[in-house]
Amino acid sequence: MKILYGVQGTGNGHITRTRAMARELGKRSVAVDYLFSGRPADKFFDMEEFGDYRVRDGLTFVTRDGHIDTLATVFNSKPRQFLRDLKALKLDGYDLVITDFEPVTAWAGRRQGARVIGLGHQYAFHHNIPQYRGSPAQRAILRKFAPADCSLGLHWHHFGQAILPPVAPVADTGVCALKRQILVYLPFESLTAIRQLLNAFPEYSFEVYHPEASPGQEQHLHWHLPGRQTFQDALHLSEGVICNAGFELASEVLQLGRKLLVKPVQGQSEQYSNALALDLLGYGHVMYSLDRAKVDAWLTTGCATRIRYPNVAEAICHWLVAGAKGDIAELSDQLWAATVLPDMTPATRTHHNLGPLNPGL
Repeated sequence: MKILYGVQGTGNGHITRTRAMARELGKRSVAVDYLFSGRPADKFFDMEEFGDYRVRDGLTFVTRDGHIDTLATVFNSKPRQFLRDLKALKLDGYDLVITDFEPVTAWAGRRQGARVIGLGHQYAFHHNIPQYRGSPAQRAILRKFAPADCSLGLHWHHFGQAILPPVAPVADTGVCALKRQILVYLPFESLTAIRQLLNAFPEYSFEVYHPEASPGQEQHLHWHLPGRQTFQDALHLSEGVICNAGFELASEVLQLGRKLLVKPVQGQSEQYSNALALDLLGYGHVMYSLDRAKVDAWLTTGCATRIRYPNVAEAICHWLVAGAKGDIAELSDQLWAATVLPDMTPATRTHHNLGPLNPGL
């Protein structure tokens, strides 16, 4: 079997999930070529697992100071280059195309009549689950951005639908978290805003990862550039994580059993939906701005949730190698039966509520 695997590279979550899939696919008689889009080629790091991968411009949102910049997104969309990339990508010889919400491979597959499997969190929103609906344009983008003939949606809970648990590849090293150490990953917020927020809590040690950081220490703030291994080390050692409301990092936090505070990127409907789900499930805490009072409440009274997800990547790879035609509902049932979900009693849920769910829209 030969697979073309497309990956949305705007954030690191899609890549983290693909690393787990690459390891499992590597154990089987499968040839895989990887294509990444959504960021410049020189901004990818620690990519050795993907061999001689390709990079294309693709399509992505432009963010500024924690919100989507619609005008900049339009100006940077490069539709002509996107169409050229579609026409230039030849799928002869591939048995299957997998798209982790990557538009070049998805649309090339549709254009050339190849079978496309969608794999990722965004495909869970095709089901009847709690979600922020957004505008008609936002809903259309979610459905048309990276279309697939068949999709495997991933989420923290099944909500009674044929969706799968997260691919959350974190090793349980048995390392004890350090009291009052907090990991902060807010790549779409400005350094100044993050500094102003965290300076109010000098009794805590913050490990802050940001693509524009100058590595070094400012009293209780430790600044780092993103790096896979150093980030994972900090994640295991921290008792809590403050991050945007992306899916993959939150999945890892839940798997490790660290407490979680998310701030959605303004205007990003997927992140609003994630915040809604975390609040409804009682799995995490939400703030809709860099709110000092919310951070203070979370630091002092916030609770952690731990979920034991099975090896979802292994199960998906088995399904793919078997022809990618098995009953998805059956695969979903098997994986959720192997998942250890928390006992979220009403008393427990109250500790996970730091305020009303209000995106301010």
